[in-house]
Order: sequence, then structure tokens, then C-alpha cells
Amino acid sequence: MAAPAVEGAAVAVTALRSVLLRVRQAAERSGHRPERIRVVGVSKTKPVSLIRQVYDAGHRCFGENYVQEIIDKAPQLPEDIKWHFIGHLQSNKVKTLLGGVPNLDIFEGVDNEKIANHLDRGVANLGRSPLKVFVQVNTSGEASKSGIDPSGCLGLVEYVKLHCPNLAFSGLMTIGNPDYSSTPENFRTLLNCRLEVCKALGMAEDQCELSMGMSGDFEQAIEMGSTNVRIGSTIFGPRDYAKKQQN
Repeated sequence: MAAPAVEGAAVAVTALRSVLLRVRQAAERSGHRPERIRVVGVSKTKPVSLIRQVYDAGHRCFGENYVQEIIDKAPQLPEDIKWHFIGHLQSNKVKTLLGGVPNLDIFEGVDNEKIANHLDRGVANLGRSPLKVFVQVNTSGEASKSGIDPSGCLGLVEYVKLHCPNLAFSGLMTIGNPDYSSTPENFRTLLNCRLEVCKALGMAEDQCELSMGMSGDFEQAIEMGSTNVRIGSTIFGPRDYAKKQQN
């Protein structure tokens, strides 16, 4: 039984190294600094043992999309992992997430004032340092996707900065179309949102990260300015949704 697990870990570690090389090359092609680009290993549906192998290879940043998965996995793994929660979160799960993952580094998915308020109160109640957050923008206009409309992005960022002292606004996030057909348009929309936010709030652009790009389009995202790419299947292999968790 051990041999397939060992083989899977070796494949994932090799894939990680390939991704890191591609990230560096994409950055260098486009004149961006490779060291400023964060690779989030999105490990949803993958076992703790596989995450641990990738951790042992030197990676420290992992992401999950489902509350139950991340609170199950985080306590079984080293505390120096920097966890990202990615996507929409129901407000009644905030306490569970924050309490179960003390090393949650970035919340990628503030898409309305209600969730911002719940996160702000939850962080305050735990007495932890401010939680870094990305505002999620729905750049594709798909009803099935979470995220604030681009026209409301500035207002939500202002709300977080003015009314949520326990949150540290750190950037903008989007999810491209599944077939990547209009991804450049999605990415340009997020770039425009950053321009608007930084101009209105007097922020330097390097103070506002861009989280865009996944397994199928991360190189293009980096070339367009992404500082945070979320890589799942390219590192860990196809996902098994048979036991999909609900937020």
C-alpha cells in the first residue's frame, strides 16, 4: 500500500519544482520580480500525507476551499504553514474557520460587507493579529461565481479599511472563466480595479496584491501582474470530489 503513496508524493514534489521554475520564467519574461510571486498549493481533496511530502520539499504556503477540510488538515500539519482560505465563506462558519486554523495567513474571499464584519469580530474575539484579506471580484460576470461586481470593488475595499480594524486589506482576487477563453479580459478587469483602488485610497500598487491565475493560466496571470497564483491539480494531480466538503 505504501508504494503508490510514495510514488504520488514524488510526482507532486517534481511537479512543484516544475511549477516554481515556470513561475520564475514567466516573471522574468515580463520584467516582474520572481521573489514577489507567491505560489499557493491548493490541496483540496488531497490527503495530509501528500501535503506533508510537499511541505518536506520546502513549500510552506497551502490553500483550501472548504472549511471542514482546512480545520481537519491544519492541526495535523506543521504550524509554520501559511494557510489561505480561498473563495466564498458562509458567515456562520467564520468562528469555526478562525478558531480551527490559528495559522490562517490570508483570507481570499471577502465579497460583501457582512462577511467582512463577521471576520473582523471573529479576529477581535480571538485576540489575534489582524488577518490579511483579499477582496474577491467577479470579473467574468457569471452568476455562479462569488465576488463583488467590479463597480462595487472600491466601495468594499473602503469599507474593509475604514470599518474593519482587525482585517488588513492586502489585495484583490478573481477566478477566471473555466475554459480560460476570456481570462485576459478577466485579468485586465482586476488590474483596472487595482488602479481605481490605489488612486482613490492613495496606495502604492505594490501594497495591493493581485491573486489571479490557476493551473491552466498562471503563467499568463504572472505576465499580467499577478503576485499570488493558486495551483492545485498541476501540483497535486486530479482532484477526487467523491467526498467533497461543504462550506
